[in-house]
Amino acid sequence: MEPLALMRLTPSRPLGVRYAILLPTTVLTASLASVAAPPPSPDRPASQRRESMMHDDSMNGAAMSEMGMHEIRQKDPSELTQAEISFFESKIRPVLSGACFKCHSEGSRVRGGLRVDTPDALLRGGESGPAIVPGDPDSSILILALRHTDEDYEMPPSGKLSDAVIADFERWVEMGCPDPRARETLGTTASTPTAHAGTMDIEKGREFWAYQLPTRAALPEVKQSAWPRTDVDYFLLHAMEAHDISPVKDADKSTLLRRVTYDLTGLPPSPPEVAAFIRDKSANAYEQAVDRLLDSSAFGERWGRHWLDVARYAESSGKESNVLYPHAWRYRDWVIDAFNKNTPYDRFLIEQLAGDLLPAHDDAEFAQLWIATGYLALGTKSHNARGRAQFQADLIDEQIDAVSQGLLATTVACARCHDHKFDPIPQKDYYALAGIFASTETRYGTVAQQQNNHPAQLIRLPENAGLPLGPTQPESVQRLLAAAYDRITAAIEGAPTEAELREARLAESRGEKPKIDLQAAQRIRIARGQLDVYDHLATRCDTDGKATTGNLLAMGVAESGRAIAVPLLERGEIDKAGAIVPRGVPEVLCAGGTPELPSATSGRLELAQWIASDTHPLTARVWVNRVWLHLFGKGLVRTPDNFGSSGQAPTHPELLDALAVDFMENGWNTKALIKALVLSHAYQLDSTPDAAQAKNDPDADWYGHMPHRRLEAEAIRDSMLAAAGTLELERPVGSMVNMVEGSARLDQFMQLLIPESRSRSLYLPVVRDAIPQSMQVFDFAESSFVTGDRDETTVPTQALYLLNDENVLRLADAFAQRLQREAGTADERVQRGFLLALGRKPTSAEATASRAFIKHFEQLASRSSAAQPQEAPAQSRGNRRGNQPAVQRIRERMGRSDSTIPNDPELIALSAFCQSLFATAEFRTLD
Repeated sequence: MEPLALMRLTPSRPLGVRYAILLPTTVLTASLASVAAPPPSPDRPASQRRESMMHDDSMNGAAMSEMGMHEIRQKDPSELTQAEISFFESKIRPVLSGACFKCHSEGSRVRGGLRVDTPDALLRGGESGPAIVPGDPDSSILILALRHTDEDYEMPPSGKLSDAVIADFERWVEMGCPDPRARETLGTTASTPTAHAGTMDIEKGREFWAYQLPTRAALPEVKQSAWPRTDVDYFLLHAMEAHDISPVKDADKSTLLRRVTYDLTGLPPSPPEVAAFIRDKSANAYEQAVDRLLDSSAFGERWGRHWLDVARYAESSGKESNVLYPHAWRYRDWVIDAFNKNTPYDRFLIEQLAGDLLPAHDDAEFAQLWIATGYLALGTKSHNARGRAQFQADLIDEQIDAVSQGLLATTVACARCHDHKFDPIPQKDYYALAGIFASTETRYGTVAQQQNNHPAQLIRLPENAGLPLGPTQPESVQRLLAAAYDRITAAIEGAPTEAELREARLAESRGEKPKIDLQAAQRIRIARGQLDVYDHLATRCDTDGKATTGNLLAMGVAESGRAIAVPLLERGEIDKAGAIVPRGVPEVLCAGGTPELPSATSGRLELAQWIASDTHPLTARVWVNRVWLHLFGKGLVRTPDNFGSSGQAPTHPELLDALAVDFMENGWNTKALIKALVLSHAYQLDSTPDAAQAKNDPDADWYGHMPHRRLEAEAIRDSMLAAAGTLELERPVGSMVNMVEGSARLDQFMQLLIPESRSRSLYLPVVRDAIPQSMQVFDFAESSFVTGDRDETTVPTQALYLLNDENVLRLADAFAQRLQREAGTADERVQRGFLLALGRKPTSAEATASRAFIKHFEQLASRSSAAQPQEAPAQSRGNRRGNQPAVQRIRERMGRSDSTIPNDPELIALSAFCQSLFATAEFRTLD
């Protein structure tokens, strides 16, 4: 029997090539075959076969599958996720309406028989066939036309769209062309109005559950009256009994402590904490543990990261230019501190929307209030967009989406181009809200350079506010920057001056031959812009790389100095301005009152106070639901960013309202809310369903058992660092991104800095489109949008990462050295390894199998220790590692140039055991 066959710790995916020696050959072969792509036809290249398929109506799903393709059905609008709707509304619809509707919509002179104003019209296509093939950009005529690679298909005819816009359309098609617009039905066309188009009944719209003020219902009666421990339990048990479900037994103490420790801090409990909790037989032992965790500084880091998902926190602009935001980290730290201080949630929101307008008692408070407004400045931006008006309109749209979705779970941004298709939000309400942000100056910083046509100011913070100046550049980064500076300086030495360049361009415009090469001159201009970036960086740090007072800067917003009412834009197009819309808020959300906006200021403070009031129907509900989601794995409303009619209704509406009312009456106290939920009986249940629930409620929709949850990317990496004993709990100063400036070409810097970081994953750089692999592989939040609920996938790349990534190998080495230091015998090391990695002791079978594995691996390593790995023949260097003999792989492991352990067979065997623990499903799962 294989050594690990007895262990119940088998990963959810194949172990991978490093431990291929532990698996039967047939299993390994099958595992490799399952992920191998089908080979292309020997007769024709794959691209030609794909092309021929698009002209063969007889090609069926089976044939497509055989080709390595899959049929993708375009979803019905009711099936779309909020992320898909947001992507279409922000990236696709504005372009279709602005660049295509004039010639390809109902009411226009439809060119080529193609309309793009309904999803069915796009699928139907025109004279050349279907415009889109969901899932296949290369076979979609629309994409071919946008790319301008075929002179017969070039759209729009006025000129090619930007590469970023084309990339958005390609991604949209790859996603399956999600389109929330109404589908055509028999007897209707695209011009058929929706039920409320043009004549919305706002008062009737307020009858929808989410737009009514929450009220507390009486506790329901239950049959098992001894089971509830809190009010929450009464509501849950009442629903269970209505569905013939009985709650399962309670979780054991070690499982419960691991669950609540991760949920409140994002870290595993230490072995002493586990031992102390198990020993403590007092009635309030669990509550004391909860209080200790709530008081931990790690609490703010854990729950601050949850909020940063909502705040779409990132340290670059994203999109085509991806300009860095070196000062975003100050907002990150402010969020962490706010959760640790238990800032009341209503105040927490007001400070983020209008902190600059609140009174401050001293410079320290003044600085913190202004840093809080970074919420409005962090979003994605197209810095290389040419028109200032369009850039500003897109910036305001992003702010409206961040506020309405993030704080109110309402998709107001869907009304930018037309009345909202699902909710009673007319287009004029969008532009009423836009006026508030148009009257606001957004200070996001950045330096004017190539690919950044829209730099902005930053907020200068007072020097006596007691703030950290920022990080110190490591010598490796200083060397890189110095080399780049010298290289650019040498390249432009003796280059023409700006005056000479202007003269050369004038000569060319007159039809004369310029005296200098203008293409070379353009490269010189770019190089000079890069020097400006380095010069700006020099104002923030000294010659030793230490941050100076010049680095006391933050992102945020300020009053523009005038109140602006903006016009309603037909179809959201800048050049189609209509009537001026007075500033205001969506009417349907005013069940508890409408804010009065001052005539001389933006109205941001009044907006913030309205949102954070006890009489707003949504704010408390939305936050209570977000907190519930992070503790129970799913929200009472399953669509946490969409409480509208296209979202899902609450599963327990009376419970949601009761929690919201209690939350407001308790002073918007987030820690008190969390404590009440984790003290509920439902939270303390076992995660294994009984036979009835396994059949009727396997996903724990009625909370008769706790659902299994996979840990987030940050918790997985932090847990490996904790097990290895290398986790640094002290908050680092600043961010790696603060050490550089300009566009996000950080490959060299990231390679230097990320492997060295032992801080919590919360502090790793969050550069859009350049997320560290340790985060990306485990479904890190998409920072371009409000993300209330991360994806949770299980894919082969996750197992491969845990078994082959060099950083994971280094952590396994450190874990092995820790076991060798802290435990003497093989059995003690196994016991210690389980406690550190999984928070529990191994079963007898697991201990036996683990000792056998370590012994077997050590014997193999001992036979290889005398022979160092030799250079492989050139023709075999590209072979798969899985095809090499087991002993050769161990030699390769022992001879790793970056190995942190000596060629000691015992340590190598222990490292393999430690990595096996990292690779288990249990390590990355919360029961």
